[in-house]
Amino acid sequence: MSTLTQLQVGESLTEVQLEPVSRMDLIKYSGASGDFNPIHTIDDEAKKAGLPGIIAHGMWTMGNLAKLFTAYYEEGFIQDYSIRFKGMVFLNDVVTLRATLTEKQDPLLRFKVQAVNQQGNEVLKGEVVYHQYGH
Repeated sequence: MSTLTQLQVGESLTEVQLEPVSRMDLIKYSGASGDFNPIHTIDDEAKKAGLPGIIAHGMWTMGNLAKLFTAYYEEGFIQDYSIRFKGMVFLNDVVTLRATLTEKQDPLLRFKVQAVNQQGNEVLKGEVVYHQYGH
């Protein structure tokens, strides 16, 4: 699919598989976001909170959804999104991002989006509204 204009309802964008989640990813995101909650970077603190280990920031996962649309930056922009966090992302998880076109109303394209871990468990779901230029 070379452009979003050619995409038909029911078709999906190319999936994006992220690299395994690393501690450094989460340390960097803590600094970038200002969210220094230690459950995201310190094993003992995560365990004290009742978690099996450190977890990724939900917003880290959500922010990565933009990678689904990076190839189309010249065609438009993400105008709106609605996200629901469904599960935790742990160190070394491999997250796959997906987007399926559900509605076309020029200039808007609505996508169902989701992120799943390596077991196929949904960790995030929602909707992205993409605004195309010149439509």
